[in-house]
Amino acid sequence: MDDMDERVLLIEGDPATAELIREELSDARYGPFTIEWVATLSEGRERLNKGGIKAVLLNLSLSDSQGIETFDTLYSVAYHDPILILSDLDQEDIARQAIQHGAQDYFLKDHIDGYSLSHALRNVMARKVAEEALFIERERAQVTLNSIGDAVISADIAGNVTYLNLVAERMTGWSREEAAGRPLADVIQIVDGVTRKPARSPIELAMRRNQPVGLSANCILIRRDGFELPIEDSAAPIRDRGGLVIGAVMFFHDVSEARAMVLKMSHLAQHDFLTDLPNRVLLNDRLTQAISLARRRRKQLAVLFLDLDLFKNINDSLGHLIGDKLLQSVADRLMTCVRSSDTVSRQGGDEFVVLLSDIEHSEDAARRAENIISVLADHHSVAGHDLNITMSIGISVYPSDGEDAETLIKNADAAMYHAKQNGRDNYQFFKQDMNDRAVERQSLEASLRQAVAGQEFVLHYQPKIHLETGEITGAEALIRWLHPKRGMLFPGQFVSIAEECGLIVPIGRWVLREACRQVRVWLDAGLRPTPVAINISAIEFRSKDFLEGIRDILKETRLEPGYLEIELTESVLMQDGEYTTAVLQALKAMGVQLAIDDFGTGYSSLSYLKRFPIDTLKIDQSFVRDSSTDPDDATIVSAVIGMGNSLNKRVSAEGV
Repeated sequence: MDDMDERVLLIEGDPATAELIREELSDARYGPFTIEWVATLSEGRERLNKGGIKAVLLNLSLSDSQGIETFDTLYSVAYHDPILILSDLDQEDIARQAIQHGAQDYFLKDHIDGYSLSHALRNVMARKVAEEALFIERERAQVTLNSIGDAVISADIAGNVTYLNLVAERMTGWSREEAAGRPLADVIQIVDGVTRKPARSPIELAMRRNQPVGLSANCILIRRDGFELPIEDSAAPIRDRGGLVIGAVMFFHDVSEARAMVLKMSHLAQHDFLTDLPNRVLLNDRLTQAISLARRRRKQLAVLFLDLDLFKNINDSLGHLIGDKLLQSVADRLMTCVRSSDTVSRQGGDEFVVLLSDIEHSEDAARRAENIISVLADHHSVAGHDLNITMSIGISVYPSDGEDAETLIKNADAAMYHAKQNGRDNYQFFKQDMNDRAVERQSLEASLRQAVAGQEFVLHYQPKIHLETGEITGAEALIRWLHPKRGMLFPGQFVSIAEECGLIVPIGRWVLREACRQVRVWLDAGLRPTPVAINISAIEFRSKDFLEGIRDILKETRLEPGYLEIELTESVLMQDGEYTTAVLQALKAMGVQLAIDDFGTGYSSLSYLKRFPIDTLKIDQSFVRDSSTDPDDATIVSAVIGMGNSLNKRVSAEGV
């Protein structure tokens, strides 16, 4: 067009959307455009009556008008102006109806971009010019029609082809010379994409109704060579100067890419981005359908909930990129373990679910679980690393373990946790007591949060006694939970839950403060100085403000650091040696005493006794308990005592 600065009327009730469209069109490739914005239908009609508008962008939901009536009202005063619909996703059917009533096209508001919108505006403006040119200057119309992106085909009142532009020639396979004078049905064959029946000719419909019409959805154009193209668009009657219909013109375009994009978006919404396996949404849909089918056929199905064992260690040591590639390798192997009728889904993280849609017996699910564990046991070659991974699997069976998707997945998840507790690298069937334990755990977790807020904890102090003199040389602080309904609970009943749900840090901070406060009370009362030992979990030890917290509490309670002993397990010491060394050296510099708890049960090594500034070795009670009856335990206890004395370490024994 000669004048590229075209005036567009935007009728949109939402200022934010209006501003977005203005921004998108301000520097669009097919612009520029002058945008005039009004918020109501009445304002839009008033502005159109003044003239000068080349195209209209219309939202069908306005404050003074709603739905298809909005379009019909506007079209009655602006039938000569091309109208594009702005639609929300849930109103797409109304937008399609507007096209049937004469709108040129529609856009989903959530997917507006300057390129597509400006291209569409330029196209509809070109169409308007083309219609006018048919009355004025045929040669100029041909140039214009050949320059636009849409295919254009026209026919006379008898239904014979009079014109094809270059795009129409390419899409139909007919040249303009060959097609001229032929019946329209010979040149353009359109079938319904669903029924495959011939679709009604839009050109004939436009002439009969004497108004613009839109194509029905899912139309397929069959090219001259038999190749099929999905198309969309509309047709309009051609009138002479007296208003008499003398033919019709059809505008259409290939929507293969657009439909492919819709399919791709639908796929992405239902599949995991990393492994391309079905996600939770698609799994729930398939599981619900499988349950319905199994119910009708009186069959069984099984759900396997899978979780990689110690996968976090791989992420932490090798990085998330290697971890992601390992997950992809796991997904590929899982697919080799199932039938085409089954579903493998990634739930997120390192969790997968396998739906066995039809089993005869529960043993079928067990055999499949054994196969999965065996297949995954072979090492995975990932980016130059040979990685070994095991998997814990929980199994629930329909209908005995649940009759809906949510229950079956939940129960399989509970069984998976039971497999973890039984040493990992195994499978377990769901049992009702697992669910009872899960409910119990959830109840305890909720109560534990209240306990932190309500300070329902108390410390008991276990004395450390010198065996030769009988004197108390120290004490260990042991936490107890005074549950308002269950009475006194011991650490084994709630500490692991506190670690899993992230409450161990505030609980540990309370223990540290309360123990230091108690020592201060004893000292102020003139009692003999008694150092107190505190157990520190790995999560506490690696929290970012661990050292600062100890300093603050010692200062707050006016306690000398030498009265505090920190107990750490061997497993905590062996994680991230550089960080551990730095923290231990900082504690030692403060004057805090350090002890290895449960010595001999973990990664006992003379090397870290030399590396780390340890003051005390605590012999685990599993050795002490049977040292008087088991010669091996007695030998271990004697060896640890001798080694500790040789290294100038204090030695204490639990469970005497």
